[in-house]
Amino acid sequence: MKKTISTLGLLTALTGTAFAQEDLANSGCITVNIDNLRSSDGKVGVALFKVKEGFPDKTERALEGKSIAAGDHCIVMFENVPYGTYAVSVLHDENGNGKMDKTFIGIPKEGFGTSNNPKIRMGPPSFSESKFELGKGEVTLTISMNYLNQRSIQKPQ
Repeated sequence: MKKTISTLGLLTALTGTAFAQEDLANSGCITVNIDNLRSSDGKVGVALFKVKEGFPDKTERALEGKSIAAGDHCIVMFENVPYGTYAVSVLHDENGNGKMDKTFIGIPKEGFGTSNNPKIRMGPPSFSESKFELGKGEVTLTISMNYLNQRSIQKPQ
């Protein structure tokens, strides 16, 4: 009985390893180049979405998110991402308060962007405008930041 349990445990472990290797074989890397940042103040938040629900600003609905220090140009990599359809949203949180600041009528005061760099219209870009396929190996995206308010943001005290 003890031998059967040990053998079963070993088979389960080996099967789990085989599934993990198969998952890696069906996954790739998404590299996001972010340019057109107007300053090196604050942080840049990057969110990877698999579904349209919550895109582009409900980052708690994102598959994965990363936050990095702002610079003239930023690069973020998402590794071991299963093949599929995705969209990326970016926020330049210049004042570091952890949210998109807006005017009293809802116009963003801070920089933003999404994959495919769709034309800015009334309201945020949609998932369908921003989606792309990760089908093999690696996808490299370049997202240009948009600033609708040209004034600098005051840092919180």
